[in-house]
Amino acid sequence: MNLNIIYEDKYILCLNKPQGIPSQSDKTNDEDLMSQAIKYLTYKGEKPYLGLIQRLDRPVGGVIVFAKTEFANKELSKQVQLRQTQKEYLTVVCGLPQNNNAILEDYIKKLKTINMSKITTSDDKQAKSAKLEYEVLRHCQTEEYGALSLLKVKLYTGRHHQIRLQLSNSGIPIWGDNKYNKVFVKKKEFTQIALWSHKFGFKHPKTKEYIEFTSDPDSYPFTLMSS
Repeated sequence: MNLNIIYEDKYILCLNKPQGIPSQSDKTNDEDLMSQAIKYLTYKGEKPYLGLIQRLDRPVGGVIVFAKTEFANKELSKQVQLRQTQKEYLTVVCGLPQNNNAILEDYIKKLKTINMSKITTSDDKQAKSAKLEYEVLRHCQTEEYGALSLLKVKLYTGRHHQIRLQLSNSGIPIWGDNKYNKVFVKKKEFTQIALWSHKFGFKHPKTKEYIEFTSDPDSYPFTLMSS
């Protein structure tokens, strides 16, 4: 198994998810990370139980956590529901944000038929509140895409395509996003989105000690920001 294991014990399995692979099985029937992890546990002779604690969209890479027991799944899922976990992402956006720090709050409705979401109003009965906070880490200038900015995003809610949609709605769409960035929609070709699960923190389901795991991207255009 070519799993990139960040941490593992009796209760949790933390992996570094590659970009382009589904977190769990979907209608494409492509090989997914959860199935690979179950095969890994079976190979080790362990009970092949896994609960997905936070789902990452297929094009997003980075830290992802699975629960290895029903007890751990229940405890960690409760923390997610009560918004007691810490979720941070790194992303490269097109443009220069007006502020170096900002909180975005919107109402989002999922459009199931086209696998997208849209900004709506609090009056919309299908809408859910969405909140994130971002910090600008650095900028760079490119010939093809103009100004690019590296952001650290702290996620307070976990809505469908939330980071992608909220940043696009604020005029700073994510590089490579062929759903919410008009530049890449027009390209009509696949480009790997510059969105990465950088940190996930929570209380260990058994010890109750706060722990967090991190991962850093090493792909373009993140590499432009490292110099």
